[in-house]
Amino acid sequence: MKKYISISLGLLLIASISFSFKEDLFQISKNLDIFASVYKELNISYVDEVNTSKLMRTGIDAMLENLDPYTEFVPESEIEDYKMKYVSTQYGGIGAGVIHRDGRVFISAPFEGYPAQKADIRAGDEVISIDNEKIAGKTNDQISQLLKGPKETPIKIIISRDGKNIEKQINRAEINQPNVSYHTMLDNGIGYIKLDKFLENAGQEVKDALVEIQKNNPKGLILDLRYNGGGILQEAVKIVNLFVNRDVEIVVQKGKNPEKTISYKTYNNPIAADLPIVVLVNNRSASASEIVAGSLQDLDRAVVVGQRSFGKGLVQQTFNLPYNSLVKITVAKYYTPSGRCIQSLDYTHRHDDGSVDKLPDSLLSVFKTKGGRSVYNGSGIYPDFNIKPAEFHQITQVLVSKYLIFDYATAFFNKHPNIASAEKFVLSDAEYQNFVTFLEGKDYNYQTATEKSLSELKDDAEDEKKWGAIKGDFENLKQKIATSKEADLVTYKAEIKQVLESEIAQRYYFEKGRTINSFQYDTELKKAVELLENGSLMAKVLNGEGVYKTIGGPKVVSAQTK
Repeated sequence: MKKYISISLGLLLIASISFSFKEDLFQISKNLDIFASVYKELNISYVDEVNTSKLMRTGIDAMLENLDPYTEFVPESEIEDYKMKYVSTQYGGIGAGVIHRDGRVFISAPFEGYPAQKADIRAGDEVISIDNEKIAGKTNDQISQLLKGPKETPIKIIISRDGKNIEKQINRAEINQPNVSYHTMLDNGIGYIKLDKFLENAGQEVKDALVEIQKNNPKGLILDLRYNGGGILQEAVKIVNLFVNRDVEIVVQKGKNPEKTISYKTYNNPIAADLPIVVLVNNRSASASEIVAGSLQDLDRAVVVGQRSFGKGLVQQTFNLPYNSLVKITVAKYYTPSGRCIQSLDYTHRHDDGSVDKLPDSLLSVFKTKGGRSVYNGSGIYPDFNIKPAEFHQITQVLVSKYLIFDYATAFFNKHPNIASAEKFVLSDAEYQNFVTFLEGKDYNYQTATEKSLSELKDDAEDEKKWGAIKGDFENLKQKIATSKEADLVTYKAEIKQVLESEIAQRYYFEKGRTINSFQYDTELKKAVELLENGSLMAKVLNGEGVYKTIGGPKVVSAQTK
């Protein structure tokens, strides 16, 4: 009898699943018919001409808008840009970045060793035309299309420098922007690898850098993942495998579709199984960066230093569509070896206004590393040492946003053929005073919080008919604030110099020079060096003593046990 009951329940379950599947198919078919009918009638009957392609794109984007920001449609016209952003580091072009300013286009940075740099195209040069097409008014995409093309194809660029137009005839080349932008041995015998992204070949690039570093018998390694927005999950697994034994689970992705639930394990023997590691992260470290940092932390293989990471615990997969288009869909969440998901935003339960909530610290749960240390889920990877990030005053931010730092670096480069090495370059007091003089007559005004409050006070006083009584005091206070702001170039000289030095070093030594020059001010890097030079401190952290220490920042709240 029990056998018959079991069979009956099984058949009932199969019938239920079959009915549900058929119901889903019916709903999909029904909604597609409705959508196609609306689209058809709009094209036939709408009073004005309809751009059918734009109309369809708007409909697709609106459909995806209520999901997460990583699920997106990519038409054929955007495929190459998509590959550059998410897949490949190679393209055909001249090797230079550009910026838009007030309807004009300027070179922001030529890449070392590529056609633009070899042709003496410099940061700060204004682009006037490309192959006889005027640049004014063109979008980023249009300019990108003009600059890019098959390698060895000629391109004519007219630039303006110091008020003179200069014609450049150059050939495009295959541009390869590496995942590892810089690696070196620091003075104290510690290796350093800066990994900017996780696109094709990232794992091999890190391996090559590591092999070179190991020739110097390093006492430790700093893996810098700050500002690394991630990329290909499998590349993250390859990188962790350099430091972790084979057949160790690094990350698990879990999706609604059982086929999307996959465990990723290491499959090679490591080449640096015992090398002490510090991983640097910040709030711009995301996705694959968090897989590397989180798994090395969970396996007690590295100490994490910096700020809480971004919290992108989602996995995307691309699906080909008709007419050479594709859609990138979030198919799963990923979980680090301890079992935690570090996704910070809940896109499933949006508010009526479209906003989403972040998991509050009070609801965090505790998970355990391989050695029993406590680590936390939600809202990114928590560093073992939380360093308060550098914060720049408004005056510095305005000088950057209005390109006055950029323009001074251009003028400085044109007047000085050489500077000290990137690691030793600093601006003298006299050179900083030249920058202050350079700013005379230029607009770098900004409104402080005090000025904003003062403006609101004036509005309230006028509304309440009390302006006449306080006008004299108001004007005196306003003048004092203005005088105080005039002194900001002196008060915040140290941080302004830091940004100036970084921009100038980049002009002479390219992006690598910017990185090297920044080391002298890098608090996170100094903490990493301190840890790697102090084996007992590293051991204490990895044994669960003194974790989540805070340096100049808020302490991590206690969490619920799970």
